[in-house]
Amino acid sequence: MSQITQRSIAEATGLSIGTVSRALKNQAGMTEATRLVVCEAAQRMGYDFGQLKQGRIRRIAFLLHSQHNTLASSPFFSPVLHGAEVACRREGIALSFIAVDPAEPVLGQIRLHQPDAIICAGFFEPEVLHALQQVVKPLVLVDLHRRGMTSVNPDNFRGGYLATQHLLRCGRKRVAMLCGSLAHYSIQQRNRGFRQALYDAKVLADPNLDVVLPEMGDDDEAVAEAMRGLLSLPKPVDAVFCYNDSTAIAAMNYCLNAGLKVPYDIAIVGFDDIDAAAATIPPLSTVRVDKEALGRAGVALLLNKPDESQAHLTVPVQLVVRESSCDD
Repeated sequence: MSQITQRSIAEATGLSIGTVSRALKNQAGMTEATRLVVCEAAQRMGYDFGQLKQGRIRRIAFLLHSQHNTLASSPFFSPVLHGAEVACRREGIALSFIAVDPAEPVLGQIRLHQPDAIICAGFFEPEVLHALQQVVKPLVLVDLHRRGMTSVNPDNFRGGYLATQHLLRCGRKRVAMLCGSLAHYSIQQRNRGFRQALYDAKVLADPNLDVVLPEMGDDDEAVAEAMRGLLSLPKPVDAVFCYNDSTAIAAMNYCLNAGLKVPYDIAIVGFDDIDAAAATIPPLSTVRVDKEALGRAGVALLLNKPDESQAHLTVPVQLVVRESSCDD
């Protein structure tokens, strides 16, 4: 079978070779409809996008979903961005930050910055990721995993396992988990670790103790409502593992305001080890994620072009035990 070339695509679409080349490289100077015609024809005909010459990476776009571009999420993603900035500065690469709103034309925002490569941090809808793949630029996912795409993630499963195992070893009998949406890869993996630790300890999982928080409305109020429900069960919980530190801090505040003693009445563990975790009273036990290392690793994956066996990096995590979970 003969190799599909840009000339082949030009003949199939009735466009010039120059137009085809600019479309495949996602360059300016054409309508979105024309670009789409070329990219769809290239994929349909089996064009090898590896034929496109990739020069030295001089500009990287760091993409963050608009739902993460909040005060609640910034303690996690700001260090990730800083880690990427440090790595780029060392390599003489310009890094631009883009808050992506799926309701707006994502590819238009990308073309405005003209990056040579892209980092996507945190959750993105599959449709957005598919659109970004059409840009045909080196692309790395940070704190997100998708089959066929290069990624770097904390060991979320291991972290969830360690946090739950710790609570069980502290003698807790009714361990609950407060989750965000399981559509988020990191949260899904943390929840898997939670359930695996219960299983390995031969503790029967109670569906009432596996709580997914609503994504709409006030976060603290949602946590308060969840804790109210868990503490009013016929057999109340005596420990809670929260999918992130912000949720754990809100859960601890609710318990303290309700007159409970932490950790004597209820033990609490978070995840991420944001700066606020050590400053709470009592200090919050948590799973430490090296957030800057995630950003640095994302840049390294773009520069080193790993083969398939090295395309998915996992950054180790560490359980940090503080006063919120142990009373000895």
